[in-house]
Amino acid sequence: MTALVYGGSACGKSAFAERLLAACPGAPKYYAACMEPSGEEAFERIRRHRALRAGKGFATVEAQRSLASLPLPPGCAVLLECLGTLTANELFAPGATPESALASLRGGLSFLARQAETLIVVGNDVFADGMDYGEGTRTYLRVLAAVQRELAQEADFVAEIVCGLPIVHKGAPELFGPSCSGKETAAP
Repeated sequence: MTALVYGGSACGKSAFAERLLAACPGAPKYYAACMEPSGEEAFERIRRHRALRAGKGFATVEAQRSLASLPLPPGCAVLLECLGTLTANELFAPGATPESALASLRGGLSFLARQAETLIVVGNDVFADGMDYGEGTRTYLRVLAAVQRELAQEADFVAEIVCGLPIVHKGAPELFGPSCSGKETAAP
């Protein structure tokens, strides 16, 4: 099963996605972290995120690029955090093109969907601010939109998180078990 959980910055999408992962029965659980450490601010965010995940039963794997090479066991449950960061990593890697980045993202997500019993991908809603951006940012937005749109079409479950509340566009939270249905799905 594949799920896409997306929303704006600090909306509660990661907490919701983590609850979905925690509700996956029996399977070993992996948190595929995409942030590349670059500078003290990034290292601090990584430390904070690791502390928030501590004790939840997730093994963290670094997934900054090339998802198809992640060493994950078949039948596991994976939370990919997050597609916006992974897209930037792939697109702005030395020698990358929009086409090669999109191909790598598609191939990596396809690999994860085949490898994992459950794949939960955190996506980003960064498309509505109406600002005029330079070509590099517009290219990033086009690649991210393409991969998220394709993932949403293929996913069994799609939820948009707004102000900590899930708006389910496809599927049902019950797919993940009783702990994911009802009001308790809202982020604290």
